Amino acid sequence: MASFDPENQRIKVCVGLSGGVDSSVAALLLKEQGYDVFAMFMQNWHDADATLHGDCEWEEDRFVAEMVARKIGIPFYFVDLSREYRQRVVDYMFDEYARGRTPNPDVLCNREIKFDAFLRIAEKYGADYVATGHYCRKEVLPDGTCRILEGSDPNKDQTYFLCQLTQEQLRKALFPIGDLVKPEVRRLAKEADLPSAEKKDSQGICFVGKVDLPTFLKQKLASAEGDIVEVFDAWYADDPLYRWQQSMLDSLLAEGVSLDRTVQYAPEEKVLTTDGKPLGDSPFDEERVTALTDADLARLSTPLHYDIRFETETYRSGKKHVRKTRIKAHPYGALAGRHEGAQFYTIGQRKGLRVGGHAEPVFVIDTDMETNTVYVGEGHNHKGLSRFCLRIDPSEIHWIREDLDMAVGQMRRYRVRIRYRQPLQGATLLMRETGLYILFDAPQRGISAGQFAVWYDGEEMLGSGVIS
Repeated sequence: MASFDPENQRIKVCVGLSGGVDSSVAALLLKEQGYDVFAMFMQNWHDADATLHGDCEWEEDRFVAEMVARKIGIPFYFVDLSREYRQRVVDYMFDEYARGRTPNPDVLCNREIKFDAFLRIAEKYGADYVATGHYCRKEVLPDGTCRILEGSDPNKDQTYFLCQLTQEQLRKALFPIGDLVKPEVRRLAKEADLPSAEKKDSQGICFVGKVDLPTFLKQKLASAEGDIVEVFDAWYADDPLYRWQQSMLDSLLAEGVSLDRTVQYAPEEKVLTTDGKPLGDSPFDEERVTALTDADLARLSTPLHYDIRFETETYRSGKKHVRKTRIKAHPYGALAGRHEGAQFYTIGQRKGLRVGGHAEPVFVIDTDMETNTVYVGEGHNHKGLSRFCLRIDPSEIHWIREDLDMAVGQMRRYRVRIRYRQPLQGATLLMRETGLYILFDAPQRGISAGQFAVWYDGEEMLGSGVIS
């Protein structure tokens, strides 16, 4: 850690002090290094009814943040950004869920609030930089280009949440704890007797808190009962798109290479680190992948959608032969239950389905917003959970390193993740007129439209995009 530098006294830094231990230690380190530091606390949410605790958690957070600022000896300010947060983050979130997509509000919060609306206010107070408690590292190249690198703590790296930042935003950003691991941050907070030293890490939606998602979404999205349909393995044997995709993957494989077609399940929170493993070779033949047409890639990246319709039949029951109606057995699936709205579910979801009678867990594999149907599959290895290829629309491609963006026709090997806690995955990126296609080396679990795919070259995060 850097020691006191008199030159830093000329640099004014605003720390986004949240009341948590990470931002508290970030402020402490900057103060010790000689920067002219002040703290600013953001209130971004008012509605306590949306949280599981049902109280105003932000008030406690503000109280702790103010005590931390007093302990460190830096000025403390309060700013209400709840209007901007609702308009630029929460409304976007509602709109995405209404369309059957899976947004990430924390990514939007960093792009739209912390490093935009909050930054602008900090600049009015004279700040040269804004600092946060993110676990990531920043480097500046001689030409002024900013590199954003994974945090030194492999199990706390938070670069994913910063994947939509621009060079302009990064030039104004500092990440003081990026070189530390979490236990060291806790130790520093305890040694400095900071009020946040023992405070638990925040959970849930950025600045909203831990919420029951359906309850939260029901503030704007109306409930509507619909069917939960279980999809049987027989559907895949007869579906033309699935059969074509599997045949195409076979044709792309390098000589002598075999490929698992479904995800080998492991809890992501236990295997986040890749232990510094190199990217490795693709299982696919480079020439064959290069030869794929835009139409081939579009079809290979198309998610499976289900349209299983049920018919009824009448029968007579009991001694009196009472006439009754029942659902006819279907070879592709069965009615497994009812739900309160397809928009409240996302691919890969397990909790909240209330579907019993199965030996293995049941997961959402698709939602149909038009028919208000939720499709599910039994088991971690269900075919509907796994995909190899995704597409990002040209309008949704974002390069942090604009100097390294891909031209149409280029193909590169990178590591990619589609969720914060997911270990980085080997993949081939292909830039075409119709978008950026990502072909993974192994099947990926629960890919959903609206998620952010983020790609890395070694430790450096290069860009991201919203999955179509």
